Amino acid sequence: MRLRTVAVAALAVLAVPAAGCGIRTTSVPVDAGAAPSRVPCNVAEAETPSTGVPVRAFLVCGSQLEPVDRRSPQPEDKASGDPVRTASALLAQLLAEPSDAERQAGFTTAVRAPLKVAGGRAGDPAGTLRLSRQPEDLAPAALSQLVCTFAESSAGAGGHTVLLAGPGAYPPKRYRCTTELRERPESAPPTAPAPTPAD
Repeated sequence: MRLRTVAVAALAVLAVPAAGCGIRTTSVPVDAGAAPSRVPCNVAEAETPSTGVPVRAFLVCGSQLEPVDRRSPQPEDKASGDPVRTASALLAQLLAEPSDAERQAGFTTAVRAPLKVAGGRAGDPAGTLRLSRQPEDLAPAALSQLVCTFAESSAGAGGHTVLLAGPGAYPPKRYRCTTELRERPESAPPTAPAPTPAD
């Protein structure tokens, strides 16, 4: 009888620390931030084609925008000096499915066809790019990809910005690629009024 009492007491003592495990419960929701990403978001240099014009596209990886170095088949004389041609080449990169190496590294794209880019119309500020769809109608991550890819290229309007509009009569807006947007591409890109044509 004495042995059974001692055994029960010992089990009770052992059960107390196991049940407690040192973490208090709380009825208040706690925001511990996003779960850490396990994807590498890094493509080996050997996987990058060695021919074509070097371009940089922003893809989605680990719920963020990350730059990927690619090669565009567009001839160099056409890729340089013409913002519309540059934007068209970059849009083609965003519409293309990620390569096997990019997929393995965790990259995806939210930009979907049909989508085209053209130059501004009469009355638009210099450097305006007009999409075949209203920018606000695109998925937020897709618009963020376009904004950062264009803004960080020669198709941009300087200062990490790009002048974008859609096919309608709405005036273009100046979209900015910021650190916050790259970290949260599902949010709306920050905008500012476009300069007037006289600026």
